[in-house]
Amino acid sequence: QCNQCDKAFSRKSVLLAHQRTHTGETPYQCNQCDKTFSQISTLKVHQRTHTGEKPFQCNQCDKAFSSEEYLVVHQRTHTGDRPYHCNICDKTFAQRSTLKLHQ
Repeated sequence: QCNQCDKAFSRKSVLLAHQRTHTGETPYQCNQCDKTFSQISTLKVHQRTHTGEKPFQCNQCDKAFSSEEYLVVHQRTHTGDRPYHCNICDKTFAQRSTLKLHQ
């Protein structure tokens, strides 16, 4: 359990990664550009900006993405899925960041 916000995690490694959101610690450094990251998975996605690797292919069109998260967001352009809802006006959005800009 996190001692900052009381969130509970089943694995210690996930708890430790979560705690870095509170401390701001970024122990994982890119060897190409020196950017640092709080999670190794985020570093790995970032490193694809240097290699150009895009292993996540859309099965509806020819687009490919460097992370599964980007692919999932893209696929909403095909499905029309808009899972983020404004609690004030009921407008819906495909991306959480767009909802936050709206609010």
